[in-house]
Amino acid sequence: MSGPDAGGGSAGARSGAPGRAVLLRTLRGQRRDVALGSALGAAHQAGEALVPVLIGVVIDQAVAEGDAGALLLWLAVLAVVYVGLSFSFRFGARAGERAAEQGAHTLRVELVRRVLDPGGGAENGRLPGALASIATEDAKRVGAVAMALMIGISALTGLLVGAVVLLRISVPLGLMVLIGTPVLLWLGHLLSKPLERRSEAEQERAAHASGVATDLVAGLRVLKGIGAESAAVARYRRTSRDSLVATLRAARAEALQSGMVLALTGCFIAVVALVGGRLAVQGDISLGQLVSAVGLALFLLGPLEVFSFVNADLAQGRASAARIAGVLAAPPEVTSGGARLPRPVRGAVRLRGVGHGGLREVDLDVAPGEMLGVAATDPADAAALLRCLGRQADPEAGMVELDGVPLRELDPADIRMAVLVAGHDADLFEGTLHDNVGPGATAPGGDGSGRIARAMAAAGADEIVRALPLGGETPVSEHGRSLSGGQRQRVALARALAADRPVLVVHDPTTAVDAVTEARVAAGVREFRRGRTTILVTTSPALLAVTDRVVLLHDGRVADTAPHAELVRRQAAYRTAVLA
Repeated sequence: MSGPDAGGGSAGARSGAPGRAVLLRTLRGQRRDVALGSALGAAHQAGEALVPVLIGVVIDQAVAEGDAGALLLWLAVLAVVYVGLSFSFRFGARAGERAAEQGAHTLRVELVRRVLDPGGGAENGRLPGALASIATEDAKRVGAVAMALMIGISALTGLLVGAVVLLRISVPLGLMVLIGTPVLLWLGHLLSKPLERRSEAEQERAAHASGVATDLVAGLRVLKGIGAESAAVARYRRTSRDSLVATLRAARAEALQSGMVLALTGCFIAVVALVGGRLAVQGDISLGQLVSAVGLALFLLGPLEVFSFVNADLAQGRASAARIAGVLAAPPEVTSGGARLPRPVRGAVRLRGVGHGGLREVDLDVAPGEMLGVAATDPADAAALLRCLGRQADPEAGMVELDGVPLRELDPADIRMAVLVAGHDADLFEGTLHDNVGPGATAPGGDGSGRIARAMAAAGADEIVRALPLGGETPVSEHGRSLSGGQRQRVALARALAADRPVLVVHDPTTAVDAVTEARVAAGVREFRRGRTTILVTTSPALLAVTDRVVLLHDGRVADTAPHAELVRRQAAYRTAVLA
């Protein structure tokens, strides 16, 4: 039920360099759309800056002179400028949104690829919900940096065009803008630092709350069964409160940053307008130039306000990029070796002096084609054995071999194609019942009438098909919650059997089915896997009875090895674990 703290992997994620590398890589990947959007956005802002200039020209050359022809000409010029503004904004925004969405999508694919890497390791210290939050919200925020960059370049262009025009109107006005703008940008950057820190804390807490919620929902039936609903609610309430406090702190930091930047910007624009008015009164600039100067001052308010939002987006993007970098840079649980498995895989499994978790000096030989039962008196020992057999982790001592080749010398992806470890808590996915068993389950004359159909019959899943209104096409909800526990177990077992790996390791596949169905499943698995190596890690007497022999793991060691009936007769620990 409980998982590791979602923030456990954040220490490494706080390093700025990996986060900047993620940001830069995302921007480089979308450089074409970013460049196009920036160019069109810059053209739009330049046109916006020229609008008050054209209005000033209309006043000086048409209105003041009473020239109707000139008035119509400049009004036509204004119309053309506005048409250009409309199209440049439309297509520039489209390019920016495309860059943001494509960048976020690329990051999500990269994160999913890392999480699903056969070497593992990305999930260490993170709940599943936290990983989902990183792959969605954080990826979205990093992708939004592309749009923020485009908007920032556009705003900067507008400021530069406005400054140049103001320099032509009046040198003091132009210098004021050129000097004041960098100062405002620097102050905005300083004000964004607290926001970046608090945004990272907010994202960490939100991800942890999401992870805890996912963990609790996944174990809802267990919680109800043991009467732990109140404890679960209290746990989530504490986590959610921490997330709320972090979110409010980040919101206050963002409000303070935006408010301070806006106040500084307003003061700056007021000073520009005041200086321009004094110059007009003194006759240094014309009436049209005064109108242009005031219009430009008002226009500059927009680009300067934009910088506060851009700074906020960049701060949040940097924090999210650091979290993404932490997942991508997580060291693998197991590394790839240079050895290759012999073809075909015979299925000989050997453990020599294996020590891992609670396991101590475990020696075990499984012959090709043997069906071996493993009964562990401690569930933790069974879990440790499964991790070693599937190479989810390398043993702390000793080695595991497949056909004489140590697993640590093999590529984890190659091992997955030869050895399938079907865990007790295997999940089902959204789709139909047949989709969850395997591709081709409904193909006429193909796997549907062959291996997959036999796998479903061996696992007792054919009864589920007959019982459901739509048969194998019955939709299955997320995690298989629309099915009962026993139905989920049988479908998951059918999927494991249908994969038809040379070595199959199954952990407690029938804990939620009745005794009659369990006996049928045991016989079905025995027949289906005849001639291929199968290891049943279970305490079910029905399953252990159909194995060739059973290994008793007691106190982390191999205590005895014999057929099921013999172990029942001579081992009290075995009777307690299997028959109690």
